Amino acid sequence: MRFCRSISCLLVLVALSAASAFGQTTNASPAPLPVGSTPAIAAPTSAAAKPAGDPLRFSIALDGADKPVQMSVAVQIVLLMTLLSVAPSLVLLMTSFTRIVIVLGFVRTALGVPAAPSNQIITGLALFLTFFIMGPTFERVHKEALKPYLDGQLQSADAIDKATTPLKEFMLKQTRTRDLEYFLELGGFGPTAVKDLPIRVVIPAFVISELQTAFQMGFLLFLPFLVIDFLVGSVLMALGMMMMPPNVVSLPFKLLLFVLVDGWHLIVKSLVQSFLN
Repeated sequence: MRFCRSISCLLVLVALSAASAFGQTTNASPAPLPVGSTPAIAAPTSAAAKPAGDPLRFSIALDGADKPVQMSVAVQIVLLMTLLSVAPSLVLLMTSFTRIVIVLGFVRTALGVPAAPSNQIITGLALFLTFFIMGPTFERVHKEALKPYLDGQLQSADAIDKATTPLKEFMLKQTRTRDLEYFLELGGFGPTAVKDLPIRVVIPAFVISELQTAFQMGFLLFLPFLVIDFLVGSVLMALGMMMMPPNVVSLPFKLLLFVLVDGWHLIVKSLVQSFLN
């Protein structure tokens, strides 16, 4: 549960920074009149009393601006719905989810069983592996940014900067230099230090690097199964069984090889170590 809250902490900080500009206004109720008294009716102000040519003005006064802002339940519900709609994009693009789900999809395709495991299992496994890999990063975000902000120790702008720092460090470790240089050149940035790289440059460079790494791992996964397909096709052709589909015959051998080498353990181990190294 703590990891789930930490995933969307950046969205919480951004949304709260926008909501912190608004406070609750309270209108003072008129004092009760004594019993038997008649309320005084103010005389209507004539139009001539107003200065000619004076434009209409509309102003809103906030009482207790120096006090902490308390959001109403309606505002909290709106923020929660916003987080639920935007949080998946953060999980997809700023974490290890992209590489993991692509590699697991390649494994299923290489085995020749496009429906097993199902998409729900692949996505769920990738999501929980993402929680495991991103655990230290989420802990830093919660400790350094979200918790101090909720305790009133940080302003919204400072909390956002501190929250993006751990995520940026994680993404930069997995990003290729040429991808960063390309987006820096595309955005018109000059020579920039690593610590000063804008987040709008780091995120697309990180996504491109993750796609490249995932496809490289997928190519290596296809090689042993491709060898089995070649061997089975050659044997069937030598026996004259031209009408027998090679995929049907090679599937049991590929599954047997995958089980004997403990394929899921090797794949998950390789994915986790690719982020930890």
